[in-house]
Amino acid sequence: MMRSAGKDLKTLAIVLRRTNYGEADRILNLITPNGKIVAIAKGVRRPKSKLAGGVEMFCLSELQIHLGKSELGVVTSARMVKHYGEILQDYERMELMALVLKKIAMVAEHTDSREWFEITRQVLEEINGDTDAAMIEAWFLLNLARVSGEEVNLYRDVMGVRLDAEKYYDWNVQEEAFSENEQGEYGVNEIKILRLMVTANLATVKRVKVKLGLMGKVLNLAKIVAKN
Repeated sequence: MMRSAGKDLKTLAIVLRRTNYGEADRILNLITPNGKIVAIAKGVRRPKSKLAGGVEMFCLSELQIHLGKSELGVVTSARMVKHYGEILQDYERMELMALVLKKIAMVAEHTDSREWFEITRQVLEEINGDTDAAMIEAWFLLNLARVSGEEVNLYRDVMGVRLDAEKYYDWNVQEEAFSENEQGEYGVNEIKILRLMVTANLATVKRVKVKLGLMGKVLNLAKIVAKN
């Protein structure tokens, strides 16, 4: 993110990763609406620290961060806005959220986008609600690819011909596009849900009833596209 020395930033934030430092501090990798920020929470591991409750994993927090000349900001106040505690009750949810946080941390290093925060927030919200893991993961990976500049072409095939609702397609890995095949995996229903996933928020996508087996194919393609 763009930063100016001596600035105090008040922002919403989600902890991507935290590392113990010294006797009582933690280094926090944060995703915010302003991009990725690395900051230190001094004394946060002490029993009576006022910062501790606001810098937990799987939380939406409001932080005050002092940005000095160093690349490392300093957290001066922290307040928990929402705790997504249901994630901790289910291993599948925890595993998927850990994947999301890891990938966001990686891509935010190289692509500065305000969308990373909103994507992360939406995934936290929906994983906390239930464990429709395949749909959530597919939505996340497709939008990860979209914001990274690797968006799937959902309108034309490898020859540049507009996709036909009456035809079936396979995914051509080399060309990174659909190729026509009478026995292909992807037809009109798969392409409709793929298009919805890259144009709608996750809550909207989750309200759509998907035929048995379809989401598995969509997730497989999302993993290929995101190189997961």
